[in-house]
Amino acid sequence: MRERFSDTDSFSRIRAKGAPRRGRRSERFDDHEPDAVYQEAFGPGLSGPAEQHGYDTYDDHVGDDSHVSYDGAAHSGPAGDGPAGGDRWSTWDRSTPTEKGPEPRPAWVVTELAAVDTELGLVKTGKEADVFLLERGVPGTGRRTLMAAKRYRDAQHRMFHRDSGYLEGRRHKESRIARAMAKRTAFGKEAIAAQWAGAEFTALCRLWSAGVAVPYPVQITGTEILMEFVGDENGTAAPRLAQLRAEEVDVEDLWEQLGRSLSLLAGDGYAHGDLSAYNILVHGGRLVIIDVPQIVDVVANPRGRSFLERDVRNVGAWFVSRGLPERRVGELVEALAFDARLG
Repeated sequence: MRERFSDTDSFSRIRAKGAPRRGRRSERFDDHEPDAVYQEAFGPGLSGPAEQHGYDTYDDHVGDDSHVSYDGAAHSGPAGDGPAGGDRWSTWDRSTPTEKGPEPRPAWVVTELAAVDTELGLVKTGKEADVFLLERGVPGTGRRTLMAAKRYRDAQHRMFHRDSGYLEGRRHKESRIARAMAKRTAFGKEAIAAQWAGAEFTALCRLWSAGVAVPYPVQITGTEILMEFVGDENGTAAPRLAQLRAEEVDVEDLWEQLGRSLSLLAGDGYAHGDLSAYNILVHGGRLVIIDVPQIVDVVANPRGRSFLERDVRNVGAWFVSRGLPERRVGELVEALAFDARLG
């Protein structure tokens, strides 16, 4: 049964009939690598693919009608494998301390082991990953929260079309894997794909701690990142900046918010790498930057400054079209280059 959460096209809720409602860098962003198909590539200390834990990541079964409907909604697995209510037990205890969000954690984060996760629908599809709405709650209590579950696709379904430019300046600690990634062998493509989730989670942790306006990263298991859901308590996702009209927002205030976050990012030597009005959300006047797996080290990457400038000019076009003086865009580019010590 399909229900609409809102009149926008940003989110539809899909539910089975009868189901309940429910300053300086201290580490590299790409040092954190998640579980992957090739355990050999990432060492014995990792916990292994999600399916080894006894739960489904939902997108692993594309094409299997028993798990995923044609519109992308995930359903619970075989009877008896999960809790009486919801789709799976909470995966909180399946993440190591370094695979959980930074402390102090927001009060809304549900860490109780008795919690269950319930799939509520598809929020967004993308070339590399899909984002779902997930409720984590403790049965019999009012303790519940909504989260965005970003799931990177398997090798057959993902399209990492942006790799070559963004991976300049990144290095893998094992030369064999680095060579495979450079040659884009089948193994190399798997290694590249496995880096994206880990790179995004590590980036979110660092940026959140630095004060950048990004969703709080709750945890990572395999190639699934659970993070703060930016939207209302009924499950309506916040609109993208590109969807808003000038009269709906305070353009000057949003530009100032953007500048503060980009300045913090540049001061740490990084740029978003793919920033536009389509990966910025606005909720209650708050600007939130999303989709950061391709974050660029502007010092190590030979094209670092061009990535930084492109970010500002891409999103700046939206602000200029809504009344911001064009000179402000150039001024921000120069300010960020100074913050990043690019000269």
